Amino acid sequence: MSSQPAVSSRIDAAVLKIAGVVVLGAIMSILDVTVVSVALPTFQTEFDASYARVAWTMTAYTLALATVIPLTGWAADRFGTKRLYMTALLLFTLGSGLCATADSIGQLIAYRVLQGLGGGMLMPLGMTIMTRAAGPERIGRLMAVLGIPMLLGPIGGPILGGWLIDVASWHWIFLINLPIGALSLVYAQWALPKDAPEPSESFDFVGMLMLSPGLALFLYGVSSLPETGTFADRKVWLPMLVGGLLVIAFVLYSFKPKHPLLDLRLLRDRNLTVATLTLAVFTVAFMGAGLLFPSYFLQVRGESTLDAGLLMAPQGIGAMVTMPIAGMLADRLPVGRTVPFALLLIVAGFFAFTQVGTDTSYLLLCGSLFVMGLGMGGTMMPVMTSALKTLTNHEVARGSTLLNILQQIAGSVGSALMSVILTNKLNSSPVIPGAVDPNTGAPVTEAGLAIAVKQNPELGQAFPVDPGILQRGLDFVANSFASTFWVGFLLMLLTFVPVFFLPRRRQKSHLLDDQRSDEPVAPVLIH
Repeated sequence: MSSQPAVSSRIDAAVLKIAGVVVLGAIMSILDVTVVSVALPTFQTEFDASYARVAWTMTAYTLALATVIPLTGWAADRFGTKRLYMTALLLFTLGSGLCATADSIGQLIAYRVLQGLGGGMLMPLGMTIMTRAAGPERIGRLMAVLGIPMLLGPIGGPILGGWLIDVASWHWIFLINLPIGALSLVYAQWALPKDAPEPSESFDFVGMLMLSPGLALFLYGVSSLPETGTFADRKVWLPMLVGGLLVIAFVLYSFKPKHPLLDLRLLRDRNLTVATLTLAVFTVAFMGAGLLFPSYFLQVRGESTLDAGLLMAPQGIGAMVTMPIAGMLADRLPVGRTVPFALLLIVAGFFAFTQVGTDTSYLLLCGSLFVMGLGMGGTMMPVMTSALKTLTNHEVARGSTLLNILQQIAGSVGSALMSVILTNKLNSSPVIPGAVDPNTGAPVTEAGLAIAVKQNPELGQAFPVDPGILQRGLDFVANSFASTFWVGFLLMLLTFVPVFFLPRRRQKSHLLDDQRSDEPVAPVLIH
């Protein structure tokens, strides 16, 4: 290997300029998921549709992400990261504008697919651009910058979405992306280094025909779990089975071609494999249960969407405190020496939610969220840094694609798992004798009535209900949340198993190995 020029560990203006482009794109992509989640009840009213129907505005976006992410690594090598990133920004922004014009729920779902095709490429491309720009000596600090929107999205989304719907209309949760998207496109054209790709790899059409539909079908089945409440429903097990078989077929096939769509040979790198397992278990546990934190404030405590989002803010504040520190430590110390302590903070904060009731102190819960945020800031991005740091420059695009696919699957599985557990708990609530839902004809449970009255106090005034029944129902709902959080807590403890195998010695970086003349990093790395 030829000698490489010295790389400064200082983050200079050129690198920060590139980081700004990536962060803007990540903010749009991640905020969009959580902003739309708070608008689902509004979509039900506006389009006169069932919850199962409007939930497809979320599912369609997720499936589009899963379909396009596998193509990103090949396309980045084929067309260049700058061109592809700007194309992704354009698709996402165009999809946002079309979503705001939707006249029916069917149109909105279709436009969300277009949004997802762009949004699915933004994160893996952003990680590739940041990793190449940062170089081995400062990748931890730059990845920490990228991690801020990843952690703040689930917190800022409900706040922003609730505020926009309250003061304007649902259209603005999409229209707000137009000026940000336009700014990002202009900024990307100016800040990102010019592409000069020399494509040398053929496209793996056979792999695409197995992996993309396989992921889409599998995640469709998983996403149908909260609606059906059971794996036994054909809508769940059939697409999961077919999708799973297609993915398994791809795994067996992927070691044959020289340039597979998703390069699983990268998992021969022990460092990448351990980091990937850590992220997968962590994402199932934290992201799954974390989505239910705002639901507790909404359904048990009767808070508004905006107030529930504000109550989640301490978690984001905690993450902002530790993330820059964790980024610097990731550049200097092996992550195996720092991540276990950060994970302990998450576990300590998480435990408080296993004890929630109908009147648990907000001071305790907000303090616990802050502690969890401190741990989050020191966990996710340092592990991602460790995963990508020992890959060669040419492998980074494919490595970041692999990480994003596994995170997407783990996040979908985690949220579906926790939702099903909570739904089944709530459905086991005692039925109120003689009470029937006028819309569905189904019997009314004590828990269901308690949630409805808590979220809409006027309902309790219009139809007086025995306070004893309401209190029993509310206690049952709180206990259901606590039981579900126990599952997330135990899964979080399970994360310590792969964390134990994270590197505890400094790993030699290969990021500058195999650097080709067409790579755009040289002007940034040489000082």
